[in-house]
Amino acid sequence: MKSELAEMPMVDQRTARDETGKPERMPHELVPHLRETAILLDIDGTLLELMPTPREVWVPPGLSETLTLLTERTSGALAMVSGRSLNDIDLIFAPDLFRAVAGHGAEMRLSVGNEADAVHAPPMDKELKRRLAAVAKLSPGILLEDKGYSLALHYRLAPQAEQAIYEAVSLIRADLPNAPIEVLPGKFVCEIKHSGFTKATGVRELMKHEPFRGRRPIFIGDDVTDETVFAIMPDMNGLSFSVGRRAVGVDGHFDAPSDVRAFLARLLDDTRLE
Repeated sequence: MKSELAEMPMVDQRTARDETGKPERMPHELVPHLRETAILLDIDGTLLELMPTPREVWVPPGLSETLTLLTERTSGALAMVSGRSLNDIDLIFAPDLFRAVAGHGAEMRLSVGNEADAVHAPPMDKELKRRLAAVAKLSPGILLEDKGYSLALHYRLAPQAEQAIYEAVSLIRADLPNAPIEVLPGKFVCEIKHSGFTKATGVRELMKHEPFRGRRPIFIGDDVTDETVFAIMPDMNGLSFSVGRRAVGVDGHFDAPSDVRAFLARLLDDTRLE
């Protein structure tokens, strides 16, 4: 067991302790049999490293094979849970297709053969979208991403514009106090979407359907938008793990996406989980 723990690509063991001071159990030790498990994965900052622009992310060698084999071992109970649209997710992992909760819960695909099984969000008002899009003109380097049901302002290339972006968005919201919108802060991104749906509402719906129903969910995420899912995992007897930071209430955490990928690959080699 000591040699196995030494190989785990996790946080420094000197800091891997719970609130009582006892060493934390490693994620690998917590996972039930894969036939009883649903694997739910955020993408950016969790499975894949963050890049200067959303279009620059790439899938490292071996990851697609790992995800495909885990899908088979769990009888299909593996899904992406992302702020990206289904179309974006498919472009990233092409030619592979995965079940997904997309657009922060705005879209869902329950079976691999379908484009989308459910769309929970109406398109954002065109005038509102126009006003929000104008915020991108505050500084060179702010990238606008229109998802139809939401709009994202990426500022990784213009980090100095963060405060100005949020102030401008706040002014627009003040002008439209009754607009059913919500602002999601993320890692160098400000996303504005319809209120009433989140990654958590999407996961709750996903877990009502086969092949996820009755399984124990394991969710791995990294960002503020993933906290809604961290919060509901205890209700489902699930497990949650954060990436890059030790989020409140999670069962453990990984230092980086490369550690998450190594963890997922290791699940395939563990005969205890077959």
